Order: sequence, then structure tokens, then C-alpha cells
Amino acid sequence: MTLFDAVLLSYDEPMANSLHARLQRTFGGSVKRLHGVHGMRRAYRLCAEVVDREQFFLADGDFAIGADFDPATVEPLDEGVSMRVWRAVNPVNGLTYGYGGLKLIRRSALRGMGEAVDVLAALPGRGEFAQQTAGITRFNQSPFHAWKAGFRECAMLARGSEYGMADENARQRVQAWTASRSGEFAAYAAAGACEGVAFARDAACAPQRFDRLNDPTWLRERFTAAHGDQAVSG
Repeated sequence: MTLFDAVLLSYDEPMANSLHARLQRTFGGSVKRLHGVHGMRRAYRLCAEVVDREQFFLADGDFAIGADFDPATVEPLDEGVSMRVWRAVNPVNGLTYGYGGLKLIRRSALRGMGEAVDVLAALPGRGEFAQQTAGITRFNQSPFHAWKAGFRECAMLARGSEYGMADENARQRVQAWTASRSGEFAAYAAAGACEGVAFARDAACAPQRFDRLNDPTWLRERFTAAHGDQAVSG
């Protein structure tokens, strides 16, 4: 058992039901579910309203927790820390970092969240990044989902990391995403990464355009316009 609540936040991920069940087995109890909320910022804020404790685990709908991750050993966040992020293995490019990783987060921080394109970068207080890998980010469940992951992540990295990542580290990650070759639908992730970099370049003079990265309808329309309706629903 764990001292913390847990929430799986899903939107349209084909494997969300099975990954929710997997989380429940690992956490040894009920893992709450928030599904289908339009607007990423609104969805994250609503997570704070479905939990009973100040600190809780938050997993994206495509996160597959590792069999060796033991939530009972996790220490609470220190004073002034709003979020801890564990690493996740990327299935298409070999990277292992915070993208798609498990989070321990304060609901008060979510309630006080500011404005940022990378939504959780706007939490008040400090963020910390654990060196432990907690699982795999299974975003490559369909052509569309793989493309969307590459597009959003590389657009934000090319724009400039809102977490204070060094430019050289961001460049190396973009390079890895654009060279994605392993795993299912890797070619779509690579295409999305390249298109995300181009989008960031085009939007540099109109920063408000970056808000589209959090609009699922706009993302799907852009994917369909470029690649046809290849999305897999389940």
C-alpha cells in the first residue's frame, strides 16, 4: 500500500483501460480515473478535485508502470517542491527521461497553476526529477498518437524548454526523436518530430500559436491533413 492517492489521466489512448488496471495492480488499491476532458490545462486542474490527499501520483493515459516500481518506498515531497517526475523509457528512440513519466504532485500546486505551453511547467514551487525509471511511455499506440507525441514534444523543445533544460540537451533530444526507428509507428513519431520543429520555427513570431499544442481537435486535424486519417481508435 502507499500513503498517496493515484490518478490516471486519459483522453483517447487506446490502451488506457489496460494501463489503468496495471496501475491498480501495482498500487494495491483503487487508482482513480479522469477521462475525456477537453483542454489539457483544465484536465490537470480537475485531477486535484478527484483526490482526497494533498500529494498524489499522477500517470498519463499511456504510461505503463514498471513491475519493479514500488510506490510504498516513495517519500513525500519536501516543503517547496510541487512535483517529482520519474523517468520513462521511450519505445521509439531509446531515450529515457521525464517525458511521459510518473509524477508525484501536490493538488494545491495544480489549483495554483499558471500559464505555460508545457502545462505542468507552470506549477508554483520547485520541480524535482528522480533518476529512477518508473516505466514506459506507451504513446505509440496508433499512427496518430505516435505522431502527436513527436510533434508536441519537439515543438516545445525547439521553442525552448520551460523546465530550464540546457539548449544542447534539448537539441540532442530533438535529434533522437527525429531519428526514431524502433518500435511500432516509429516513422510517425519521427515525422511528427520534424513537423513539430518546423511548427516551432513558424510560430516563433506568433507565440500564441503554441497554445494549439494543447488542443486535441487541432492536432488531429493537422495530422489528418498531412498523413490522412490513419488514427487507430482501439
